[in-house]
Amino acid sequence: MSALVVLAILFAVFSLLSLVSLAVAIRRGRWLRGAGKTIQLLLLLSLAAFFGTAALGIRGYEALTREDRVARIAVHPAGPQRFSVSFEFSDGRHKVFSLAGDELYVDAHVLKWTAPGNLIGLHTLYELDRVAGRYRDIEKEKTEPRTIHGLSERTGPDLFDLRLRYPVLRWFVDARYGSATFVPAGKEERLVLWISTTGLLIREEGER
Repeated sequence: MSALVVLAILFAVFSLLSLVSLAVAIRRGRWLRGAGKTIQLLLLLSLAAFFGTAALGIRGYEALTREDRVARIAVHPAGPQRFSVSFEFSDGRHKVFSLAGDELYVDAHVLKWTAPGNLIGLHTLYELDRVAGRYRDIEKEKTEPRTIHGLSERTGPDLFDLRLRYPVLRWFVDARYGSATFVPAGKEERLVLWISTTGLLIREEGER
């Protein structure tokens, strides 16, 4: 529990105690004392509201900027415009792919949440779709061998379809869209694939 939440709760409790004290003062006809208690109550309520709003705002900000590691990737060149990549996924699975091209390309389907969804702790979901080799030269992209491998291993229902079937989910589910990222693959390298609320990104291992 963050310090802001603790402060919001404390000032809410103080506000309640102040309200009880105000009620007692009014009941006994102590109007001057009651006026002071009223000012005190309003001040405590304002502080409770301020810290509560700040706590929610920070929680939402952290949710909206959150990044999760999807996989560690090891790149191994295997000749001119040939390379292999080893994926170590966050759930412990390992996969190796042989690719052709100058760059490593990965794409995914992304499911975003609305602001209320982020505030209650829901985070961007993703489903990896494919990994491929990418040529920098467009003409080579048209004529050279293409290497594409599927990454999807869906075993449950499609949340995007559920959103369409159940309108109430639209309060929380924002949209589903595609996201892709690619990096040079001409040298031995260890990379990390991340997912954020803006989509996929690849960084060198240790870079954050």
